[in-house]
Amino acid sequence: MADVKKIATRDSYGKALAELGAEYENLVVLDADLAGATKTAVFQKAFPHRFFDCGIAEANMVCMAAGLATTGLVPFASSFAMFAAGRAFEQIRNSVGYPHLNVKIGATHGGISVGEDGASHQCCEDFAVMRTIPGMVVMSPADDVEARAMVKAAYHHVGPVYMRFGRAAVPVVHEEGMHFEIGKGEVLRDGKDVAIIANGLMVYEALVAAQELADAGIDAMVINMATIKPLDEELVISAAKKCGKIITCEEHSIIGGLGEAVCGVLSEKLPTPVRRIGVNDVFGESGPAAALLKKYGLSAENIVAVAKDFCGK
Repeated sequence: MADVKKIATRDSYGKALAELGAEYENLVVLDADLAGATKTAVFQKAFPHRFFDCGIAEANMVCMAAGLATTGLVPFASSFAMFAAGRAFEQIRNSVGYPHLNVKIGATHGGISVGEDGASHQCCEDFAVMRTIPGMVVMSPADDVEARAMVKAAYHHVGPVYMRFGRAAVPVVHEEGMHFEIGKGEVLRDGKDVAIIANGLMVYEALVAAQELADAGIDAMVINMATIKPLDEELVISAAKKCGKIITCEEHSIIGGLGEAVCGVLSEKLPTPVRRIGVNDVFGESGPAAALLKKYGLSAENIVAVAKDFCGK
């Protein structure tokens, strides 16, 4: 798996917007002075009359997107996750979520893998805050193929959507033409001893870990749960019944994200032992993305260690 192609999902976001823009004239894109970084510049170059640079004013950008949505347009409002989910939270809640408007939030540079930009930009709280908004869909793709399919699914979904994309290039694990459905997870590897439920860049790490665990006599199931809300509860319960143990993996705080969503379902419907791998209630720091991911336990190596301990190996 070391030779797989790597693409940053923020690049996928820009490409998908341009492809959709050529097909649907009601799609418009807004950005908060970061088009080069969020890759919405790809759309801007192709459709300059449907692109709006709102400056460093994320709250205003979201309100503009809400207004555009009331006219029948489908706006994609774009910025770094820290500013989209953080700085503009009130506007997303009150101007988009409350009236349930058809606005899509494209949040790039999420998680620890932002790297050298440091703790102020490494948003590890966005899943948590966006999940609390009624009616908001929250998603994080595993790779380029899924990211492009996700953006297209978001366009066709009627209602608010939050999508998180990454800065760093990540391995492509899906074949072209994959079917993506909001609210549905996918089993990438079957197993019976422990189920690893992951999203974002942690999906590849989970697959690598599963291979190493097989050598240690542990048969691990790997599930890609790109949609955090609405969660695929049926798949979570099915995995819990089959394996009896669940490990969740996310490039997000263990508070409020995928892990808690999975635990919430299981505690009510099928109490199951769960171990959560994520950022452990701390801020990040500046440094190379790969080194930071390893330091904070967001690696195949740590998944293997947790699974072995969990399974008594």
